[in-house]
Amino acid sequence: MSEKENKIIKRGKMLKGTAVSNKMKDTVVVEVERYVKHPQYGKYIRKRKKIKAHDAGNTVNIGDKVVIEECKPISKDKRFVVVRVA
Repeated sequence: MSEKENKIIKRGKMLKGTAVSNKMKDTVVVEVERYVKHPQYGKYIRKRKKIKAHDAGNTVNIGDKVVIEECKPISKDKRFVVVRVA
């Protein structure tokens, strides 16, 4: 095998989060949390964002820790796909 074949191609962002809803067909809502330093006061603030991700077969349950990866647009709101349940 050549060196090119061994490389893993990363297409976009990979985020970790918690599944908060799985009521839609083949879709799960994942809450991603990040810490940001306030520009003026220097205090770290917890920011959260809910992202819709494609989950083929509805394998993720509420409360599961998941890893999602950015992909091409699947629908109006879905831009991520579930890679694995952590």
